[in-house]
Amino acid sequence: MMRKGQGRRGLSAARGLLAMLLMLVALLGACDRNEGQSRAQEAASAGHPVRQPDTARLSEERVSMTYWAELNGNAASIKPRFSEVPFFQEWQRRTGVKLEFIQPPANQGKEAISILLASGELPDLIEYEWIHYPGGPEKAISDGYILRLNEIIDRFAPNLKKYLSEHPDIDRQVRTANGSYYAFPFIQGDQRLRTYQGPIIRKDWLDELGLEVPGTIDEWHDVLKAFKERKGAEAPLTFLGVPNPLFGIEGGGFIGAFGIKKDFYQEQGRVKFGVIEPEYKEFLALFREWYKEGLIDPNLAAVDSETQDTNMILGRSGASIWNAGAGIGTWLPVLQARDAAAELAPAPYPVFNKGEHPKFGQFAPAVGASGGVAISANNRHVEEAARMLDYGYGPEGHMLFNFGIEGVSYEMKGGYPAYTDLILNNPDRWAPSQALAMYTRASYFGPFVQDVRYMEQYYTLTEQQEAIRLWSDTDAALHNLPTLPKTEAESTEFSVIMQDVNRIVDEMSLKIIFGIEPLEAFDGYVEQIQAMGIDRAIQIQQQSLDRFNQALPVK
Repeated sequence: MMRKGQGRRGLSAARGLLAMLLMLVALLGACDRNEGQSRAQEAASAGHPVRQPDTARLSEERVSMTYWAELNGNAASIKPRFSEVPFFQEWQRRTGVKLEFIQPPANQGKEAISILLASGELPDLIEYEWIHYPGGPEKAISDGYILRLNEIIDRFAPNLKKYLSEHPDIDRQVRTANGSYYAFPFIQGDQRLRTYQGPIIRKDWLDELGLEVPGTIDEWHDVLKAFKERKGAEAPLTFLGVPNPLFGIEGGGFIGAFGIKKDFYQEQGRVKFGVIEPEYKEFLALFREWYKEGLIDPNLAAVDSETQDTNMILGRSGASIWNAGAGIGTWLPVLQARDAAAELAPAPYPVFNKGEHPKFGQFAPAVGASGGVAISANNRHVEEAARMLDYGYGPEGHMLFNFGIEGVSYEMKGGYPAYTDLILNNPDRWAPSQALAMYTRASYFGPFVQDVRYMEQYYTLTEQQEAIRLWSDTDAALHNLPTLPKTEAESTEFSVIMQDVNRIVDEMSLKIIFGIEPLEAFDGYVEQIQAMGIDRAIQIQQQSLDRFNQALPVK
């Protein structure tokens, strides 16, 4: 294993090389840049059927608000600030609200929000995973950080109100157990949208080595070993280790082969916590051995999305677990710009024995934790804020959020919103994932209902289409938990327990995988986790699930 200094210098060099490669790819279309931008500007002003505000009137009446959010990585790879992204410019233009964006550093949102809230200097709008606020969103309301939105939605958000009244199953997931609405939510309205992530592998390497796409744990071992020994891969398998260790496989990759998740899940309505099950010890034994053999990323606890991109594009890794869009759709064009023979292929979620059906795989809840926007208690323009956020749930806003600007990023063809070449064959050589992030929010969440027609076009590559088919072929829908509303008391107690439990889980997992502690230490860690009250946390999840399933009336 390399020393720390060598690892950092190597990673820095790799990132530098990756930046140059991406710049070269972008520069291939530089001669067309001005012409491409000019065409987009002309199309934007060509009379597409979108309401055009009176700009003179707006200059006098326009309300200004501050908006705190993290900028999506695909968008940030093209424009570093919200104010430069065409989607956010158009959203402000149409709603007549001027936004001043407060943008935390990439991958530091959780730390930044804690500092922000402690300062008392609250922005008007805050886009954050409020379900993960200590004590839950009900506590964030009672702490005086964000507003309870029930009356606000009733008076000023007719589009969202109508959608929720027509979809009671969604309505139950966007309220606390006390019945409080707390954010304008991101909603995946079609089940086909809820699986977009899974194992990805270098198919050209497999072909060169005479190997098949792996399906079982043993097959994966043989493939990763061949990648290391015969292709020189320094980190044959890489996956996200940020914001917490093993984050990239929490959806079910590899752990799922043992019949558990590294999280809460259900078995016929009974909630379980996979980390304290004996099968998690078996998983740790497997990854301990793979780490020792050099088959998984030696820096697995520090891999962020930029590192993961670097590993795959530069051939430091030959396999990962990531998205059909941000993974296959982003990596493959760059790989093939360097080597026309490069190929990526999706692999099924691993199982132990050939012929078994994967029990777990990535399957997002219908209401996403990300993308929800709350109105802060300091906001002096509540009506204007609510109407702006409600725009995404109405007919015009639905099209903007999912498809962008008609005549620029999409055109109506036989009643179907078809993306233009600005998205699918960008003149500046942006990947579709990057172009979409410039003109829409379809691929990275927000206050709107996602449209399945986005996915039908976004996944243009055969590899992406096969990925969605393959990754969806699991039993995850039977075992994953929906977004479970909790009371303030439940959320507070649950958060306190899980803060300590998660810290011990991360410590245990890394120490055992790295060989710092023996595998037998697992039993002692489980005792610690039980002493911290994990049984009570499971009980809270169980009563929340029972309440959700019974659809009890709000008190």
